[in-house]
Amino acid sequence: MDLSPISGIMMDQSLWQKYDRLTAVLSSCERLIVAFSGGTDSTLLVFAAHQTLKQNVLAVTAVSPIHGAEQTAYARSLAEDLGIAHVEIESDEMNLPEFVANTAARCYVCKKNLFEKLFAMGGKLGIQKVAHGANTDDSNDFRPGLRAAAELGVIAPLMEAGLNKAEIRVLSKEMNLPTWNKPADACLATRIPFGAPITTDALGRIESAENLLRGMGMDGCRVRHHGQVARIETDVQNFRRLLDEPVRARIIAEFRSLGFLHIALDLEGYVSGAMNRGLSFEDTR
Repeated sequence: MDLSPISGIMMDQSLWQKYDRLTAVLSSCERLIVAFSGGTDSTLLVFAAHQTLKQNVLAVTAVSPIHGAEQTAYARSLAEDLGIAHVEIESDEMNLPEFVANTAARCYVCKKNLFEKLFAMGGKLGIQKVAHGANTDDSNDFRPGLRAAAELGVIAPLMEAGLNKAEIRVLSKEMNLPTWNKPADACLATRIPFGAPITTDALGRIESAENLLRGMGMDGCRVRHHGQVARIETDVQNFRRLLDEPVRARIIAEFRSLGFLHIALDLEGYVSGAMNRGLSFEDTR
């Protein structure tokens, strides 16, 4: 994974000031639920919340076919290592027709459903505030989940503190968090083109295919699901490894066993948000 954007960022006074702003936002919350995926952003957020609010923070992880089993297990283990109270909930978005239809509103529907569940949990526990790990970079891309969060009153402390992804990685490294260089890992539904129905079968194929590639040391890869075609996106430096034998033959054989008849390598490499290219302007409004 290319971490070059963080190389020029030092732990100077301005970055510490942003961290201070983060803790100030968190200190205004008496008790807090944090939507916790185990990724870089939500880990720094829940760590800072725990440092600020002590035992008055609860990390909640959504369990669903759209999140790989390895990702869920990692979040569980990480919360335990950090000594943070943690629970898992079934998010059940696969039971929502408007989600599985996979329109441009997919992420809005998913996040709205999850945040409503977190607020319902908070109501039972006497916790009024819910936070998620959005950062300032997220405002530069198509992120319907941000609209759902804003409508429901979910706070985004990292964004309020003015922190971008590269700065979050630097702070995470300074705090000795193991997620400082963890590749971004959006939900598995993002591998399916808009308009193609989201099914548990397709999600399972994607998860297995990506687990295979990660097991070969290709972190941050994506397997885009185009029916019987699997399109692999990975860093360009991985291309030679993918095409060399016996790796190439193994990938073909194992992807075929998952039901993919054709296996393609995207020559552009991995590009975050590439699946949004097919959306019209009206879709993103």
